Amino acid sequence: MIRTEEMLLNVGPQHPSTHGVFRIVLKIDGEIIKEATPVIGYLHRGTEKIAENLQYTQIIPYTDRMDYLAAMTNNYILCHAVETMMAMEIPERAEYLRVIVMELGRVASHLVWFGTYLLDIGAMSPFLYAFREREAIINLLTEISGGRLTFNYMRVGGVKWDAPEGWIDKVREFVPYMREQLAGYHDLVTGNEIFMARINGVGAYSKEKALSYSLSGANLRCTGVKWDLRKNEPYSIYDRFDFDVPVFHEGDALARYNCRMAEIEEALKIVEQAVEQFPEEGPFMAKVPRIIKPPAGETYVRIESPRGEIGCYIASKGKKEPYRLKFRRPSFYNLQILPELLEGENISNLIAILGGIDIVLGEVDG
Repeated sequence: MIRTEEMLLNVGPQHPSTHGVFRIVLKIDGEIIKEATPVIGYLHRGTEKIAENLQYTQIIPYTDRMDYLAAMTNNYILCHAVETMMAMEIPERAEYLRVIVMELGRVASHLVWFGTYLLDIGAMSPFLYAFREREAIINLLTEISGGRLTFNYMRVGGVKWDAPEGWIDKVREFVPYMREQLAGYHDLVTGNEIFMARINGVGAYSKEKALSYSLSGANLRCTGVKWDLRKNEPYSIYDRFDFDVPVFHEGDALARYNCRMAEIEEALKIVEQAVEQFPEEGPFMAKVPRIIKPPAGETYVRIESPRGEIGCYIASKGKKEPYRLKFRRPSFYNLQILPELLEGENISNLIAILGGIDIVLGEVDG
């Protein structure tokens, strides 16, 4: 009989497959994980505390650096919270621009996940293709915002700049191109028996377990829960668009993969409709006071980011800085289930399970 001893093994924080500076301390017996302890905080910058000493517009660049793969969504949640407190009406043109850039950002975010996840489990080509398409989106977002990863494009009351001449046409042309490439991804990856076998049944959990851990996004919808704030609690102008909320029921890594790939298609539908409905003229900013001072009180708003439900709580005392600001960061909540998923698993499935959750450490640490 072979006897083994339990061993402590560090994975990360300097490891390409931890998707950022993330460390997991594993207790392993042979190749079986007995216990997994996540260690976070390597990227903590105290955003919420810093915000208490900043005017509201000054906070926007800090939101870019939380989920840095979905900066437009982070910009929006803060502006949306302030606008809700001030009962501000946003011009239509600004709303359409916001939706277009947020959904393009959603596609770009899922492309990064798709490429890096396939890289994690041994496939090189999909990573190169995914980043080729992401580059096209980043170029569009750079043209409208001036930024490349941290866009700082949203403003309380609207957006920083109007769309440059011809930009909407470029977005219109991108949609069919991206659909064609997406079909190629499915031919290359989704139809690959080796890939399917590699993640089928791995890291599975139930709907009840997902809800008990407060999971959201694809990590919740992969268990059959049809919950998407763009549909269930529409904000901005999302109620004007016809799109579906993809759900799968297996709750495993394959279901999460299928969810995100289907979400790319649905995001493209929204972008396509938004450019067709885009108003030809009109302001891109509401009339906003030079110094923004929401009335005393508090508010909490939530929206659907590429990683799930992101929320923003603001307590105001009527001053130009928030008295308290708190973000509900979906990556932080989605990560909580990891130790339970890893217990009893073979160490070879560690990265397949972690990568399938799709975390961004800037958002986990805050």
